[in-house]
Parts: sequence; C-alpha cells; structure tokens
Amino acid sequence: MLDLVPILAGTLAAGTPLIFAGLGELVTERTGVINLGVEGMMLIGAVAGFACAAETGMGAGAGLLAGAAAGMGAALLFAILALSLAANQAACGLALTIFGVGLSAFIGQHYVSYSLPGLKPWDIPLLSDIPFLGKVLFHQDFVVYLSIIAFGIVWWVLAKTRLGLLLKAVGESPEAAHAIGYPVLAIRYGATLFGGAMAGIGGAYLSTVYTPLWVENMVAGRGWIAIALVVFATWKPARLMLGAYLFGGVTILQFQAQALGINLPVQLLAALPYVATIVVLVVISRDRKVLQMNLPASLGKSFLP
Repeated sequence: MLDLVPILAGTLAAGTPLIFAGLGELVTERTGVINLGVEGMMLIGAVAGFACAAETGMGAGAGLLAGAAAGMGAALLFAILALSLAANQAACGLALTIFGVGLSAFIGQHYVSYSLPGLKPWDIPLLSDIPFLGKVLFHQDFVVYLSIIAFGIVWWVLAKTRLGLLLKAVGESPEAAHAIGYPVLAIRYGATLFGGAMAGIGGAYLSTVYTPLWVENMVAGRGWIAIALVVFATWKPARLMLGAYLFGGVTILQFQAQALGINLPVQLLAALPYVATIVVLVVISRDRKVLQMNLPASLGKSFLP
C-alpha cells in the first residue's frame, strides 16, 4: 500500500487545475453561456501568474492572484462579444483560445530560462500522522486544499442557496427570468467572470506550483478536458471533481508506467489521459436522457433584453 501513496497524492495535485477550471466553466454554463475559451484563459492565467511571481518575488500566492485577474480579464473580453454584442458564443470561445495561445507564447518567451521555488506541502496537524491516508490527503500544498474548499462552496451555492436557483433559472429560461425582473445579462456576466478567474487560477497553479517553470503551451489541452468534464459530470460539481481526479490518476499512472520501464511508445503513454476522457464521454453520451435532464435549456443561446 505504501507504493500507492505517491500515486494517490500525485492524483490530487494533477486534478487540481481541472477542478478550478471545470468548476468555473460549470457555473458559467449553468447560466446558459458556453465558453470554449477555457484553454486560452488558462494559458493567459499561467503566463500572468508566472510573470508576477518571477518579477515580484512574492511567490505562488501572488501568482495565483495575478492568474485569476488575467483570466477574468480574458473572460470579460469574451463576455463583451458574446453577451453584450450577442456574437456566436462558440466562435468567441474558439477565438479566445487562439488569442490565449498566441499571447502566452509572446509574453512567455522572456521567461523560458526562469524557474520558481514552488510550494512546500502543508502538513495538517494530527491528520497528517494518520497511516497511509495522512500522506495522501493531508500532505499537500495549500492550493490543493483550496480546490477542495472551492468545490464545497460551489456545491453549496448551487444546491442550497437562492443564488444557485437563480443561476439555474437564467440558464433554463432567460426570458422568464427577465420578465420577473432579474438582470439576466448581469448574472451571466458575473458567472462568466467567475469562470475566467477560476480558469486563470488553474493555469497559474500549473506554472507556479505544479511545474514551477515556464513552457510554451504548458496547459496542454487541460482547458478542453475541463469543458469535457462538465458534460461528463452532467453539470454536477461532485461528478466533476471525481472526473478531474480520474484524469489526474491516469496522468500519474502514465509517468509510473515510464518509471517501471513498460515498453510502450512515449507518445502512446502521453495520450492515455485524453483517450480515457474520450472513452468516458462516449459512455456517458449514450445515456441521452440523463444529459437532456441536466442540460441547461438555453445553453449557447444569446439573450438581449
């Protein structure tokens, strides 16, 4: 069982950026807005977070805040086009991803030789001394704990509060919500900016904590995986968290397979996390009733009062 400790602990860390980005996109889609620019927002957050941490010397905490601000700025650009100007949401999201790839590569070329100290794991008193589980669950950096807290808050807001009902109402029928006096565009703006901030944090975590150095296009498709996880989770936070850890676990097993000397092409091992995600999505998509029951009715549809 001791051999499982680094695998399971690594799974939590590998799934953390997907939890942040996935929760942000889930909240955004709950209001009827689909933002396909998650990959771009994560890249912008990653380069902004790394640049802030490298230039200021204030560490990963400042980098995460800078990543959140940068992601929110990118989401604001998307919101102006897709919400205020009623442009096609899918096209705007794809344009944002292309923009994020180019902008991050341009800014990041100055930081190719830089590296950051990263973060040391936090041992939670008493809990970290529990055999096996202590080293897996309670010997992580603080951002992993923050992702779990973020999941709890998002789940509670969506399931237990009036705000959660309002977000769902806007996603189901913006016309009805507007008719009874709710500011639909303001609510969609708020959800979109929240999604951008969460994607930016996920990207900044990758560049300042998970692999504390800058590599061009280091998000490596995780933004698309986060969007896929929202569908896999049928717009439910708990399932999304499980899906994020599933992807993280397959990612870690890929490295373990290489360490064990399993004679498979490196490219095939690198593709395993994405293949696993596609397989899961295909299985979930076969049950169309479940998808239709949870799919926001106005997803992807523009609304102007």
